[in-house]
Amino acid sequence: HVPFYIEDALSQLLEHKEEYTQFGIVRFFADYFNSVRNGSHILFREFNFVKATPHNRSSFLRTFWRCFRQIGKNGDLLTAMEYRSLLQLLCPDFPVELVQKAARIVLMDDATDCLMSFSDFLYAFQIQFYYEEFLESIAVIYQDLLSGKSPNTVIVPTSFSVEQDARPTNSDTEAQEGVDSPLFCGCIEALCERYKYSHPPLSSIKEILCQVQRVSFYGFLMALAKHEGINSEIGSLPSKADLLIDPEMDRELEKLIAQISVSPTSNSSSSTVGHKEPVRKASPRKSLHHRRRIDIESDGSNEETDSSEN
Repeated sequence: HVPFYIEDALSQLLEHKEEYTQFGIVRFFADYFNSVRNGSHILFREFNFVKATPHNRSSFLRTFWRCFRQIGKNGDLLTAMEYRSLLQLLCPDFPVELVQKAARIVLMDDATDCLMSFSDFLYAFQIQFYYEEFLESIAVIYQDLLSGKSPNTVIVPTSFSVEQDARPTNSDTEAQEGVDSPLFCGCIEALCERYKYSHPPLSSIKEILCQVQRVSFYGFLMALAKHEGINSEIGSLPSKADLLIDPEMDRELEKLIAQISVSPTSNSSSSTVGHKEPVRKASPRKSLHHRRRIDIESDGSNEETDSSEN
């Protein structure tokens, strides 16, 4: 994806050329690619940019976790719309549909206005956001199997037969039970062999589906969200046990809080600036500046609280 970033860097340079003329083009490109490397380049950018590459998605997930993990430390429960408001602090045009889909994973397709813990939402959101195209594809496969159709993506394994195993599921009981797991696994395997988008490791998918004879769609997605191997493969978030631990961020916040507490004037001005609406499109240098402001807002408490996650 290097050409993508070069093109974006040139666009940013042209958009902010007056600002960067005094620093020089070499300095601009150095700042830009440093921001890409550390993941701050996605801050306050439009959604189409945020989702454009796997690295951008991974960077956005990590930034969301680091900015708002205090919610998990406090044990707060939020609705899907409240989580969407937090996401829009980082990406102003973040779509509500993705948030609702992540909420359905947590709530197993129940009412999406229920309260959710930060950790439950975060890992479900990671699966939905990072593997969005893959989930859309397997949703089609699942519905075809549920209705007894033969999915176009299926290369039927030798040990299974679509005619024998994919029977129509007209009753509510059959629909709740889901589809045959081995058959579903075979369909997904065939899909992954020629899939151009990111998808979870096939070994992890097989591990999940081999544990049950039948699986529901949202049950499968929840298993993906909880799988530590898939979480490690994405590489954005720590394990659930370490979710609320971020020593690097804590040290950075301690330094910032110490600097703010030295001067009452800077403290009051910081709180005033913190309520300004973030810029929709920011240059890499501005992104680094705004990132610090967001971190202060979201994680600025110097009181430690015990986690009361469900």
